[in-house]
Amino acid sequence: MTETDVSETVVATSTWPEPGQLVEVRRRQWIVSDVDASSVSPELPRCNLVRLASIDEDALGEEIEVIWELEPGAHIIERAGLPTLSALDDPSELEAFLDAVRWGAATNANRGYLQAPFRSGVSIEDYQLDPLVRAIDMARTNLLIADDVGLGKTIEAGLVIQEMLLRHRARTILVLCPSSLQEKWRSEMAEKFGLEFRIVDTDSLKRSRRERGLHANPWTSFPRLISSIDWAKQGEGIRLLRDGLPPQPTFPRRFDMLVVDEAHNVAPTVGKYAVESLRTRLVRLLAPHFQHKLFLTATPHDGYTESFTALLELLDDQRFSRNVLPSEEQLARVMVRRLKSDLVDAKGKKLYPVRRLEALKVEYTAEEREARQLLDQYIASREKQDEREGAASHFVHQLLRKRLASSPAAFMSTLARHTATIEGKGETRRASRLDERILRRAIAKTEEDYADDDTREAAESEAIEEASRRLRPLSAEEKTLLGRLRSWAEQASHKPDSKAAALLRWLEENLRPPHSQKGAQWSNARVILFTEYRATQKWLHEILASHDLGGERLALLFGGMDPKERETIKAAFQADPRESPVRILLATDAASEGIDLQNHCNLLVHVEIPYNPNVMEQRNGRVDRHGQKQSEVVIWHPVDASGGHGDDILRALEKLDSMRADMGSVNPVIAPQLPALLEGRRRELDTGLAEKRIERARRYVKAERELRERIAKLHERLTTTRSEQHLTPDRIERVVRVALALTDKPDLTAAKLADLPAARVFQMPDLEGSWLRCLYGLAHPYTKRIRPITFDHDAAKGRDDVVLVHLNHPLVQMSLRLLRAEVWARDDVKKLNRVTVRTLPDAKLDAPAVLVVSRLVITGGNHHRLHEELTEAGGYLRDAGFKREEGITKLRDWLDSSEPGTIDDSLFDALRTRFTKHTEAVLSAVTTRSRDRLKGLGSTIEARKSKEVDDMTQLLDDLAKNLEAELKREEQPKQLLLFSDDERTQLRRDRLALEARLRRIPEERDRERLAIEARHTGLVDHTFPVAVVLLVPESLSTRTSSDGRGA
Repeated sequence: MTETDVSETVVATSTWPEPGQLVEVRRRQWIVSDVDASSVSPELPRCNLVRLASIDEDALGEEIEVIWELEPGAHIIERAGLPTLSALDDPSELEAFLDAVRWGAATNANRGYLQAPFRSGVSIEDYQLDPLVRAIDMARTNLLIADDVGLGKTIEAGLVIQEMLLRHRARTILVLCPSSLQEKWRSEMAEKFGLEFRIVDTDSLKRSRRERGLHANPWTSFPRLISSIDWAKQGEGIRLLRDGLPPQPTFPRRFDMLVVDEAHNVAPTVGKYAVESLRTRLVRLLAPHFQHKLFLTATPHDGYTESFTALLELLDDQRFSRNVLPSEEQLARVMVRRLKSDLVDAKGKKLYPVRRLEALKVEYTAEEREARQLLDQYIASREKQDEREGAASHFVHQLLRKRLASSPAAFMSTLARHTATIEGKGETRRASRLDERILRRAIAKTEEDYADDDTREAAESEAIEEASRRLRPLSAEEKTLLGRLRSWAEQASHKPDSKAAALLRWLEENLRPPHSQKGAQWSNARVILFTEYRATQKWLHEILASHDLGGERLALLFGGMDPKERETIKAAFQADPRESPVRILLATDAASEGIDLQNHCNLLVHVEIPYNPNVMEQRNGRVDRHGQKQSEVVIWHPVDASGGHGDDILRALEKLDSMRADMGSVNPVIAPQLPALLEGRRRELDTGLAEKRIERARRYVKAERELRERIAKLHERLTTTRSEQHLTPDRIERVVRVALALTDKPDLTAAKLADLPAARVFQMPDLEGSWLRCLYGLAHPYTKRIRPITFDHDAAKGRDDVVLVHLNHPLVQMSLRLLRAEVWARDDVKKLNRVTVRTLPDAKLDAPAVLVVSRLVITGGNHHRLHEELTEAGGYLRDAGFKREEGITKLRDWLDSSEPGTIDDSLFDALRTRFTKHTEAVLSAVTTRSRDRLKGLGSTIEARKSKEVDDMTQLLDDLAKNLEAELKREEQPKQLLLFSDDERTQLRRDRLALEARLRRIPEERDRERLAIEARHTGLVDHTFPVAVVLLVPESLSTRTSSDGRGA
């Protein structure tokens, strides 16, 4: 059998496959994507978990995993690498094929390449590349992405995830986030990055058990998962997680990447001392089993060192330890922090709009003021005698005040629940009083994140019952006060109050002319009205509808609504106002967290001012974020028009906003003062203590002020990758068109964008079968019209009337897989010969030559893929013999400066005869080139290995010194006697944890070193010749086409 034969050789099944090889499994042919070798115990033989990708045209992209040693009939198919010179391909088709192979070689030892940006369907700002670059440069990626609200942390995390997957540095990924953000994460990963994630919750658990049996574990059901942190921290979630984790952390880790969104929620909560919550314990349980971690938060440092250092320890326990202050250098390595106010474009213009705060003046009636006075009298009376039940009474009284500030409807329901319980008419439970711990748990449940307003309401109702049941009976005077309040609330909840009237006036002034003008027209302005409570939303909805501000102009978003309906409303509000009539969005906090509403809206009204400044910022961030087209965002706050209290509130809010702009968050020392300010119990915020804490925090949480130079370097890396990988819109377009043509599918047809006539835009053809999924997502979210596509990021930037087709879009992925499958295609089914002719001036080439393009894969221990690239090898192809050209630069110059050309049949026959005669020598040149390249890369990989070992050793040595210093201090906190039992217990646990951590370091140092060395040793090169280019002098060419340069 000659080297150019394509007959198959079956290799014994006792030999395990290697990445890139062709195998037959279950009577179908697959490409080996990855191999993971392990054994249950040292005395048992090893097994290989092999991931396979189908190359059948009707199942392109289908993937399976098999245990190689247990798979009946599985065998490796070895094919001779060099194509048969049976015929020539059109040069443009072969170039498209080579691009497909090149873009598939994603694991690169050169960490300067940025590939993820070209595989995303979103307009990426240069500053968003910073976390990606840091992730590539880190041996173990542990990053705290602490950018300001609205800068696109989800996009930044998506880029890192995509790159780590491409480089085979990660495969299993778990995203923990608030419940309300699960669907956003799932849809954004799918739509913007072409990545499928699955949500793990109660419904998915039931479905998994129905499909796979009672013992199915959803945490191991799919490599990419998303879950609510509050679901995972307790009950079935945490039990099944523990079942899926090894007893001790393994090296390498059991899982690859943990992403924690809103990561400040997992830091210990601070009273007098930072006490771990269930969320903290969940992440502490998971973190040691993940190789890489991404924490996302806009509020990384709350002013408390214990809480911040605990968060850092969860992120990277080899670099940080709880209560041990980190060095600025160590923190700068893991933390990315930019504020909106610091970001400018290349010309120095601010990227984000200015935020303006305005007062919505409310003229309260005498009855409304009296209601507030009655509630103040009731609370004052209760607090005189409820000192021992401080936590319970504080919770009840603050909730009543918050509800009253929201609406009479919201107030009425809570007042009724409180009254019924305290009078003993509520649902009876056991006679014994609940202990403080149970009450705290009930109150803590009200502070959890809920995606459903009804669930949130139920938690609040349960907590107010628990708290009210602990309080003393009502006095006669208090019963009278509650009776008067209940009577007022019942009447007020069925009509507009003064705040609703102010809102109606505002809407008339800003969204349409007064009613007196006949045929009044709505403007194109849009506004979001935010409220905390569903009861307030329903009440306000009725009021707006009764004042001719409802119908198609008004949309509602609330937690618990049907997801499809939610997406329809979001699409209508985000669509062009000329297309969609919606002008007012009335939304609850539970429905809107994480939703982006900035396309055509820069106005926002808080129906009530939240007591929590972070909730206020989350609301504001829905419009003050990446993608906002206006130069100004205006936020309105309802305040009392009489007296100076309203002015006090607005001044305080402006102060909070100024601090947020400076630090990215509101300090928790100030946050507790906000309720008193809103309730009129204080005139201004006391920022003295907060400023001191902020100064301390600022030392550690430095926003990167000098960004322009760094961003310019990031842009340069992106440009280099685009150039060296040929990642241009026209090359991607060509790949798609060639793939469509080879499979006899209709071609793309030209289209136009009216306001961008020069853009290359296309209509998709009708496709069917396995190509059908390429059409998903073309319909506009609101109008449902089929949109054209473009391959150009610039043409799609900021638009929703055209679809960006990126490298991870199904259309491109289908095309790339189809072309790459040609490497393995049999002669009787192949669509490409993988052979072409190019010409050079006689001055550059005086005799025919041959150049072989090969895919080189270099693996280390356990088949760990370390590097992939396309290589070139070749030389002069004379009748007397083949002479290898050793100069790689010369070979590349031949290829880059050559032109597509044709030769007559007699010359082709002669060259084919020579090629067949000298196949051994040509293959030898390819092998030599691969080995030379392996030597060159070997030093790079060795240097990387040494650096990773040195960095890890230094990290652990520094950590050991810091721990020893902390343990030697042996200082007890001055306020230890004031600590609660939980705080004292946590203090003891922390000290024991520091001692245990110090003891583990020597063993960990050895295990980490061995794991790094194993990954980078035993280098093996795998070479797969993919194409042959016949180079001939122009004088021997029969015709030269003008198809373009370079391959």
